[in-house]
Amino acid sequence: MPVLVIVVLIAMVATAAVLLRFRHRPHQDAGLHSFRRHIDALSPEARREVIDRARKRDDEETD
Repeated sequence: MPVLVIVVLIAMVATAAVLLRFRHRPHQDAGLHSFRRHIDALSPEARREVIDRARKRDDEETD
């Protein structure tokens, strides 16, 4: 019986750890927001180059 209690406790702790991990992981929007902040900080000329490179890469991926 004590072994069963230990196994149940370990399972509960593992489940709680997994749930907390998923709850606190960063969202994908955080990366997008950071990218937009960096783009906004660039001068218009530099921004244009970055946008052109991104469009070129997207075009290459769709081909």
